[in-house]
Amino acid sequence: MFKGSIVALITPMQADGSLDEKQLASFVEWQIGEGTTGLVPVGTTGESPTLSHAEHMRVVEITVEAANRRVPVIAGAGSNSTDEAVELARHAKACGADGVLVVTPYYNKPTQEGLYLHFKAIADAVDLPLLIYNIPGRSVVDMSVETMARLAKHRNIVGVKDATANLARPLQTRRACGAGFNQLSGEDHTAVSFLAAGGDGCISVTANVAPRLCSEMHTAWAQGRASDAIDTQDRLLPLHDALFAETSPAPVKFAASLLGKSTDHCRLPIAPLSGWARERVSAAMVEVGLLN
Repeated sequence: MFKGSIVALITPMQADGSLDEKQLASFVEWQIGEGTTGLVPVGTTGESPTLSHAEHMRVVEITVEAANRRVPVIAGAGSNSTDEAVELARHAKACGADGVLVVTPYYNKPTQEGLYLHFKAIADAVDLPLLIYNIPGRSVVDMSVETMARLAKHRNIVGVKDATANLARPLQTRRACGAGFNQLSGEDHTAVSFLAAGGDGCISVTANVAPRLCSEMHTAWAQGRASDAIDTQDRLLPLHDALFAETSPAPVKFAASLLGKSTDHCRLPIAPLSGWARERVSAAMVEVGLLN
């Protein structure tokens, strides 16, 4: 299914905060050229909470058009309203996305049964591969392995983006859901460890600015060169740390601006990056070898 270094795309914006459609298309082209194996538009890193529905849909359309079937596009389609999530998933299918990423409903704090019914309703409504996005740190709720195993029986629910940073979880999920259930890390720091636990890849923030290194790390692992993968992981560590110095995606958009790939503009309530954090991100980019 989906594997390797998959990027959780930033949404490039102009200085006035409007979408930069030309830069987005160019950014997708650069990502593919650098070896990225999949694209996730309008997830958390893509600022989906502050995009209008029209903007959200337009970002998916541009990403699909720019990718032109060269790598899969897994469109963000999450909402804390089931009906809205169905609408976004239907649009993703209509414009040619290869799958959807659906986050556990935030703020509502549903029960495990509520989570089950939410994801089942979306999967019933849209015939497209669906990845569950389990991120308790942002959603408050944590989907249990038992609930995920129930959902894994649905033909359209194919895997999970696991952002728990709990490295026992992929082992437990593999046992409960089967080896064919697509498991992707949602935490850059755990990417190689997640692969070692039976995972298939990572949906990465860091790949926005270090796509070639992230791709090389996954390729090394797939080819059995574990020590090379670990060496690249170690090289990337200061960047992983720096890109979460403050609330994401402010640090990664600043890092992208240093490469000329976007402005550093984020929509409120994500604040501009503070001075000390800018220094930390810049220093990490130099240390990793992405800037002189």
